[in-house]
Amino acid sequence: MSLTKSNPPHSSSTLSIVLLAAGQGTRMRSSLPKVLHSLAGKPLINHVLDRSFELHAAHRLVVIGHQAERLTQHLQDQPVDTLIQQPQLGTGHALTLALQQIPKECQTVLVVYGDVPLLETSTLQRLVDLCDGQHLALLTEEVMDPQGYGRILRDQNGQVMGIREHKDASVSELSIKEINTGIMALPRQPLDQWLQALTTNNVQGEYYLTDVVQLAHQQGITINTCQPRYPWEAMGVNSQAQLAKLERAFQTHLAQRYQDEGVSISDPHRFDVRGQLTCGRDVLIDVGCIFEGQVVLEEGVKVGPYTVIKDTVVERNTEILAFSHLEGARIGPNNRIGPYARIRPGSVTAENVHIGNFVETKKTTIGKGSKANHLTYLGDTQVGQRVNVGAGTITCNYDGVNKHQTIIEDDVFIGSDTQLVAPVTIGAGSTIGAGSTIVTSTPPDQLTLSRSKQVSLSRWRRPKPKQD
Repeated sequence: MSLTKSNPPHSSSTLSIVLLAAGQGTRMRSSLPKVLHSLAGKPLINHVLDRSFELHAAHRLVVIGHQAERLTQHLQDQPVDTLIQQPQLGTGHALTLALQQIPKECQTVLVVYGDVPLLETSTLQRLVDLCDGQHLALLTEEVMDPQGYGRILRDQNGQVMGIREHKDASVSELSIKEINTGIMALPRQPLDQWLQALTTNNVQGEYYLTDVVQLAHQQGITINTCQPRYPWEAMGVNSQAQLAKLERAFQTHLAQRYQDEGVSISDPHRFDVRGQLTCGRDVLIDVGCIFEGQVVLEEGVKVGPYTVIKDTVVERNTEILAFSHLEGARIGPNNRIGPYARIRPGSVTAENVHIGNFVETKKTTIGKGSKANHLTYLGDTQVGQRVNVGAGTITCNYDGVNKHQTIIEDDVFIGSDTQLVAPVTIGAGSTIGAGSTIVTSTPPDQLTLSRSKQVSLSRWRRPKPKQD
């Protein structure tokens, strides 16, 4: 199974999305803009952009400020427009600037944040539907510790009548547990009027976007609310600690979803997907494994502890043993890889292949039933079927300028501590004696070896330390 975000049931040509990403993020204590820090292997802002693409908005606008040049460069290949907010006078000011670029035919404006990365597409779609171009819709949340968040103010009938920022709240308002996440969908038509009415009469001296809620209430506009399905969806990132907390919450959630689909995960708290992982039936994943890019684990695959797999397909009933690294490879069925194996890009194995501890392959194909069990490097190599590569064997594929290929034909036996100096072909059925350096191609079905004559010197004596 593959766990991916589902698209909403329909696209919206009347929806515009404004992504606010102008903040400095000083609490991150980093030279990297906050929204470019990674979560689940992807910059925070890219998570939000992905959701905006799934909503099929007619227009997407990213408001940037701090390190604008760096963010502009990061976004240059994305189908979005950018706007620099300078000076940064609050969220209301940011949306005022953005509104100048939002088409008049737009009916709904969805406001999201570059440091709130994990909102589900379905949650945002519910918010857009509640707005429907006529109402104001807020994403709120009930939390045990509302410290720092704006509080949702409701009248005696339970209707939302405003939002009070934490620094401006009274003692009684501070006791409110329902908080504003900052995510909202607004009707386009009255927005100009609302934003023009904003003031900086608050502790921060900024134009608060949240003040439009009170203005909408005063005009009799319905204010709808909904809450996210998962408690971590609306969590923002303001520090390294918060980033780590959100990463773990999300990865644990992913692990539980895979478990629900039948994947055996030894410890959901030590499991990381940084891309897309697709699993067949009866897959077993031990602790501390990391999956990056596009990874496929077919039926019956077992992945040992502390293994890293990136952009790789592992076919059915193969076992990857502990501490192995696989990247850009295709591993055949019924293989045994590792422990401590490194499989580099361009490596392809057939059925029943064994690659053992401290073996490295690169741009190498290995035929059915072949083995390289110990301390071996195979680079730019074609290995046939039923080949045994002894411990300590290396292909010398680089002459300092160019790479060259080694071909090992079927049924070859290569003794330990052998160097194959490419370009070279080892003929079918050859046996290479241990300790040989092979510099020319070998004939089939013969023993080939190259060794210096062994000599013992009877009169030789081991040197002794000098006496003081």
